Amino acid sequence: MTAAARFPRRRTPAPSSSQAAAGRARPDLDQLTGLRTGKPSFYSEYREGAERLRRVIVALDRISAALVRTMEGSEALVRAVADAAADHLSADWVVLGLVDGELPDAAPRHVVLGPDGVEWADLGSVPERVRRHVERLHAGDGHHHHDHHDDDQRPRHLHVPIRLDGRTVGGFVAWTPPERHIDDTDHSVLRILAGQTASALQNCALLERAERLHARTAAQAEDLRVRNDELMLTQQALGAARQREVLDNERHRIARELHDSVTQYALSAGMHIELCRSEITEPDLLQHLDTAKDLTRRAVEQLRSAIYALNDDDHADKDLPSMLRQLSTVHMPDELRVEVTIGGAPVPLPHEHEQSLFRIAGEALFNTAMHASASRAVVRLAYAGGRVRLSISDDGGASPEQIRRTLRAASVRGPSGEHRGLVNMDARAREMGGILRFRRSRIGGLQVQVDVPIGTPGQEELG
Repeated sequence: MTAAARFPRRRTPAPSSSQAAAGRARPDLDQLTGLRTGKPSFYSEYREGAERLRRVIVALDRISAALVRTMEGSEALVRAVADAAADHLSADWVVLGLVDGELPDAAPRHVVLGPDGVEWADLGSVPERVRRHVERLHAGDGHHHHDHHDDDQRPRHLHVPIRLDGRTVGGFVAWTPPERHIDDTDHSVLRILAGQTASALQNCALLERAERLHARTAAQAEDLRVRNDELMLTQQALGAARQREVLDNERHRIARELHDSVTQYALSAGMHIELCRSEITEPDLLQHLDTAKDLTRRAVEQLRSAIYALNDDDHADKDLPSMLRQLSTVHMPDELRVEVTIGGAPVPLPHEHEQSLFRIAGEALFNTAMHASASRAVVRLAYAGGRVRLSISDDGGASPEQIRRTLRAASVRGPSGEHRGLVNMDARAREMGGILRFRRSRIGGLQVQVDVPIGTPGQEELG
């Protein structure tokens, strides 16, 4: 039977307008609860029960707010739970402690809140009874206690264990002021808080462990990615090295074939031409034989140049000054002394430009060695004024005017077996946007000069 049924409402006269206004401004508690009783004891018990219910609702709200701190880590969770217990009990002292060896990832291992909710980090300064309970919590004493009663035998001290999977992992201890007694409702609230705290701490430990595993996995994945990239680069390097090895082997094979067959055939042809010249006296035939001899010698020169290029294993990895220095020591007659000088700060050039300048220098040196009867040659490479200048000078007897006329004539006649070296030198210079010149050298012979723009203005002009 409800309170309203046991205590029926009395009929009262309708309120006046002023009374109605006052009722709207401050609702009557009896009207809201439906209670009309003349027994003060019942009303007092109701008010006490309502107050306990309100405290429980507020406590559960605080517990929920504390438990959502799980995502922030165990430290934030432990302190939030201790604050929730202290707020609910209005406690003078609250201790939350974890058993040694349990939940090892949780920290801190205890929290002590004194009056006004202030945390006491130094156990040496807290009261002896509080420090003793902290030690008991760490030791695993999970029994709850009600002690320190006042005169009306109502408790003001509470000890609630925190259990997980049937074992004690920690506990709460609280002391309330004289005006705040601990009842069964408080004990139930703290027991709920203890149970939820155990689960939350375990979830927090699992979350932190999962985050560490995720970070470790991410680091391992990144390491694997880096190693995979390195492996791919290594495979590419090995593939390129294998290709270079195949190309080198093929170049060496071709060089051997040229040296052992084609060059020997050309030299044999030259020897037969020389034998024929010794037996023929007609001027016209001798002129033709002289031309054939010159073409044969030119073929041998070109073959030697090709054999040198094919046998140069690391040619592609060198810069132009290094290639020129090596050129001056390879396939040069002993009676021709070659010097190489570099002027200015070397500037990297496009690979095809360096190759073209290298070929021009090689052609000029071979011409000097074979035709100029020179004893000295100077190769100079100068970087300045936004251009690079290559010059090959000798002390032989070649005439610049004659070389220029020969080049013009060869260019007009088109491709033929004669003077293709001069034509190729001029074509390479034009392809680079440069100019090929022939002039008298300072050491008495011919100077072949090539100027090529390199796009670095601001340097000292070349002389």
